Amino acid sequence: MPQLSQLAEVFPSQLLWLAIGLGFIFFVIARGMVPKIQATVDAREQRISGDLEAAQQARAAADETEAAWRARMDSARADAARIAQEAKAESSRETEARVKEAADKINLKVESAEGQIRDAIAAARAEIESVAAEATQEMVRTLAGIAVDKKDATSAVKAELNV
Repeated sequence: MPQLSQLAEVFPSQLLWLAIGLGFIFFVIARGMVPKIQATVDAREQRISGDLEAAQQARAAADETEAAWRARMDSARADAARIAQEAKAESSRETEARVKEAADKINLKVESAEGQIRDAIAAARAEIESVAAEATQEMVRTLAGIAVDKKDATSAVKAELNV
């Protein structure tokens, strides 16, 4: 085969052209494409690190905002509790005043009623004493035939009723 016999003559030139081709490819890829790829990778890494840094800053800002919000909410809750407590105290004072006013009115009515009852008892007692004195005079006159003075009969009835 004639191709095999030429192999020894052609082989070194093929190796040379192979080295030249591989060198060309290496330099084209290494000098042309690798820097572009490396630049793209570096840009991507920088963008990712920038995004991560921005995300961390955003998280920190969100944490600060949340802390401020929580502080405002705690303050608002404390204010609401204070206002509710003040309203309860005010309501309690108003209720106590109304109850005291009502109790005073009731006490006045009770005292007035007690005075009326005392007056009614005194009037009834006087009426009973008067009727009893007259009945005593009538009974002594009828039974003993003695006329008793109204004054003596009244004092005798009072003495018996107060015993």
